[in-house]
Amino acid sequence: MKNKAKNEIKADESILDTTLRPTRWDEYIGQKHIKDNVKILLRAAEERGHIPEHILFYGPPGLGKTTLAHLIAKETGKQMKITSGPAIEKVGDLASILTNLASGDILFIDEIHRLNKMVEEILYPAMESGVLDIIIGKGPSARTIQLDLPPFTLIAATTRVALVSSPLRSRFSGGVFRLEFYSNEEIAEIVKRSSKLLKTELDEGALKEIAKRSRFTPRTANYFLKRARDFAQVHKKNLDEKTVKEALNMLAIDDIGLNSSDRKFLEILIDKFDGGPVGLKTIGAAMSEEEATVEEVIEPYLIQLGLLERTARGRVATEKAYLHLDFDPVVRERRG
Repeated sequence: MKNKAKNEIKADESILDTTLRPTRWDEYIGQKHIKDNVKILLRAAEERGHIPEHILFYGPPGLGKTTLAHLIAKETGKQMKITSGPAIEKVGDLASILTNLASGDILFIDEIHRLNKMVEEILYPAMESGVLDIIIGKGPSARTIQLDLPPFTLIAATTRVALVSSPLRSRFSGGVFRLEFYSNEEIAEIVKRSSKLLKTELDEGALKEIAKRSRFTPRTANYFLKRARDFAQVHKKNLDEKTVKEALNMLAIDDIGLNSSDRKFLEILIDKFDGGPVGLKTIGAAMSEEEATVEEVIEPYLIQLGLLERTARGRVATEKAYLHLDFDPVVRERRG
């Protein structure tokens, strides 16, 4: 009986993120301009008796690109097949996926910028003309077979739209949409909904505390909510503002959402390099972090908060960064 109970708990946890995902348009908070455009696209296609055109969503991780794809599938009543760019290694992989689609199905490709170039070229006629060109054999005896595909809608997502080639971007005739960061008010609404689904009572102070530390990202906010719930459960406490602060402090998340890596970056920049300017390679070495991690994971949020500037000469800490870490900004002015 104990093993059965444990297995049930594990199953519940594994589907937790899916449970928190909105299932209707009115449950999806934020991104109003995208929702309005997509709703019109879907309704127009339905009235004409056509399938929706191909759509590309892009933006930082955790903003709801996959959730939008699921909502479109539910709205159209069609099945959605899910894969990712790195998973489609060979042309045969893509051919297998496309030929197994039913008419009107939605194919969702996450991180499409990581798609193999040869695979990408096979995708062009599939998106544009609904055919799959397969080359059989090599050399002079090689021949091309053209297979007709069932009508389908491709929905793609990427965190790095600049790496999606122009020919591929241009084939998303339904639109290319950028997801924006959320406001604290929108995040608070999302956390409030998630807390109800988790059957967790959350007071207003706790709600605001999670929202302001969530880096304007729903996925991060839901993660903080779950960890705060765990902390309150283990310590037999109410999930109030004080408990949330204790839980997030244990995760090393400060009052504006900076984690230990963010603070380490700023401390090294200010303490070792007088606030900059300093090059990416130098600060990466000083942190023992890869340059890509520093540039793509750590720096964007610091820049968004106005704690960091990227200049032609290198990275520079702003006065706001000095004040947040309790350094004296006058020191930098004197040295600069």
